Amino acid sequence: MRVLRHLVVLAALVASGTAMASGGPFGIDHVVAYDNSGIWKRSNQNILMYGTILSVTGGALAFGDQDKLGDTFWRSIDAMAISTAGAEVMKYTFQRERPSQTNNPNEFFKGVHATSFPSGEVTAISAAVTPFMAAYGDDHPAIYALALLPAYDAVARVKTHGHWQSDVLVGAALGTGVGLWASHRQSPLILSWLPGGFQIGFVHHFKP
Repeated sequence: MRVLRHLVVLAALVASGTAMASGGPFGIDHVVAYDNSGIWKRSNQNILMYGTILSVTGGALAFGDQDKLGDTFWRSIDAMAISTAGAEVMKYTFQRERPSQTNNPNEFFKGVHATSFPSGEVTAISAAVTPFMAAYGDDHPAIYALALLPAYDAVARVKTHGHWQSDVLVGAALGTGVGLWASHRQSPLILSWLPGGFQIGFVHHFKP
């Protein structure tokens, strides 16, 4: 499926320079030169993460499930929530130390303080954009540019020593997979658990 192209782009960006690889589950993990400046600043990563959450939540509440756009926002919420929960379970299962904690990418099962694998942020952002690419990509190919968001975050997390290369690749795969699952459900999951008023949305509720 064309929506999976962003995984290829992300993998090419993150795994570049694998001649320096020293380990990890895919043999590509290595410490890169630390860079917390310019576009890679941690504050910019936070803006992207919280901006994604606010945009998706705001869009879902505004449009409800009365049209394709609103339905896609709710599927994006499903994907973010479920993939993030999955990432958290994996973090506390594998207990991998971050590059900021060690220069050895094979340090797994080191205790609950070690939560590097996988990247929760890359997981969430990948999950958020995938339903939109699945819903609109064929008719509007420009929507695939959304793949640049998780790709940017993946590179930034590696550069600021928040994650190893395999952390962000697995996060992207997890988010994309759950995003595709959410896209092909008969209806959004979380919306079905909420009162019917959420299906209408503020835009449609107050429309004259």
